[in-house]
Amino acid sequence: MSDSAITYTVYIQADPARVWQALTEPAFTRRYWGLSFETDWAVGSPMNWVERGARTSDPEQVVLGCVPDRLLSYTWHTFTPQWAASAGIGEALRAELADEPRTKVTYEIEPVGDALARLTILHEGFAPGGTLIGMCGRAWPMLASSLKTLLETGAPLPEPEQEPGDGS
Repeated sequence: MSDSAITYTVYIQADPARVWQALTEPAFTRRYWGLSFETDWAVGSPMNWVERGARTSDPEQVVLGCVPDRLLSYTWHTFTPQWAASAGIGEALRAELADEPRTKVTYEIEPVGDALARLTILHEGFAPGGTLIGMCGRAWPMLASSLKTLLETGAPLPEPEQEPGDGS
């Protein structure tokens, strides 16, 4: 992790096509992440986040890159009052997050032999020393581990107890 980017790599006992499914299909994302995306995954298409009953949309929340089974990139979501209420985030923290620059997430999927895939997550464009990078820096390892566990065992990690105001 640098002061403006997070890079996280995990090896998953699954082929790249299965990892791709876990990143893009709502039936998977809801299980390990607790949210789903409404998009067609075409470059330039809007991405709507549906999380805890809140639907978050914004014209700048879009797909940036999409190569099935290899690469997926999009702008990180918008911090609306509806999202904050559903995530248990107070208005002061929501406003702080909303004032930070929009970030970008890129997933690179690479085959490793016949039985593994290497998933590299790059989340970049954070305000150096900002609040969002700290929150995401704590969330990505758990999220990637839950995705890995789901693909390897059929069940995601149990959701940890969240501290008040620590929603992602």
